[in-house]
Amino acid sequence: MATPQPDVDDYSPSSTIITFDPPLPLLRHPLPSSSSSPPFLLAFKDAHSFFTAYKSCQSTLTSQCEAGALIGCAIAASNKCKPPWWKSFFSKPDLAERERCEDRETRVCVEAAKARCGEYAKGKCQPVFRDAWIGVEGGRKVDWREASKLMFWACAAERGLGLGFGLDRTGSWADFRSQVEVTSYKGSELLGDVIKDG
Repeated sequence: MATPQPDVDDYSPSSTIITFDPPLPLLRHPLPSSSSSPPFLLAFKDAHSFFTAYKSCQSTLTSQCEAGALIGCAIAASNKCKPPWWKSFFSKPDLAERERCEDRETRVCVEAAKARCGEYAKGKCQPVFRDAWIGVEGGRKVDWREASKLMFWACAAERGLGLGFGLDRTGSWADFRSQVEVTSYKGSELLGDVIKDG
């Protein structure tokens, strides 16, 4: 009695290999923090990647909201345009008029929902991206607000006005730089202009 031959197709690459989607690139990367605690922050690489993710968040939420609104508007228009139940006893329903009514009501409802969906997306994305960290292009930049405060108190101490607030005259240039240079900043610094422009 002959032994059955194995089916070669069962061991082919198309049958035995499972392919997965390629991994999505990371939106944020670990960057050294300006302060010692925490030592690292998850931050967007630069302002461009931050705004790309922000716009993607808004457009995705807006399109999902509009898709849901379209379904809701279609149901509402159908309910609004259907004739009363008792009317079918006296006359044949005018399906063409009902279709025109549903198109009109759906269009009006969707137009009204678009503005609300835009506000909804903005309200969901802005708080998250306002608190997100963005890496400084080039690695470091001077935080001029912090630098101006240190210079003011240093000048006040030089003139004998006191209130040096812990400024150490023996401190090194590296210590000064560590206080005024940052490696990342908050998204609120960029989103301020976007929010004002509307």
